[in-house]
Amino acid sequence: MGCIQSIRCKPKCFRESIIVLEVNSSIDSNPTSIDESSNVVLRYRTPHFRASARVLVPQVAGKETWTVGWIQACNHMEFYNKYGTKGMSSWELPDLRDGKIQAISDSDGVNYPWYGNTTETCTIVGPTKKDTKFTVSMNDNFYPSVTWGVPVSDSNMPQLSSIRRDQSFTTWLVAINQATAETLVLQTIRWRMQLHIEPVAQEQPHILGKNEPIPPNAMVKPNANDAQVLMWRPKTGEAVVVIPPKY
Repeated sequence: MGCIQSIRCKPKCFRESIIVLEVNSSIDSNPTSIDESSNVVLRYRTPHFRASARVLVPQVAGKETWTVGWIQACNHMEFYNKYGTKGMSSWELPDLRDGKIQAISDSDGVNYPWYGNTTETCTIVGPTKKDTKFTVSMNDNFYPSVTWGVPVSDSNMPQLSSIRRDQSFTTWLVAINQATAETLVLQTIRWRMQLHIEPVAQEQPHILGKNEPIPPNAMVKPNANDAQVLMWRPKTGEAVVVIPPKY
């Protein structure tokens, strides 16, 4: 009865009543596809990581707005393109690489902190007269282009000899009160994508039994795409920034 009479108790009641009915997560079994049709770049497309959840939100009695959806952050990134004995280029996230932050947002760059704002989120505007059931889903994969030639050279002579990529992510299913910013972590998933020229069998994602807190940098700008830099690291000599961060 206290929850009916006390406005201060409503957030707690909501927190205890929201239910994740089902959560699924996987990485597609198809191998990474490699496209060598261009004389300038090699392109590859990795299998997709996918996550979906069916959620039940209880009746919202007051004028509250809750958004439920997926937030993703990158925890680790190694992305090396080797050019024989010349050296290698590498996409890097400096603050993450140097241990200054635990993770960096992998938002779409528009709908912070959400990964996206189509199938990835659902917003419930109170008051509602009954429980609300819905599904939120997301997917992610890599589809980059890598130059055949050394990126700091005027020559386009093909010298690319290998590509190695290893990235780890944490993905959270979250409910956020739009007025108070109260944040409820409903589910946590860890996953990893690896590539070494020939595709590597991917380890399936882990839906954690105990949720993990969301690092502050996973919720705000910049996202990983804007923060990454392309470095050229020759066998001898100093490293060169080829493409600086966008922010």
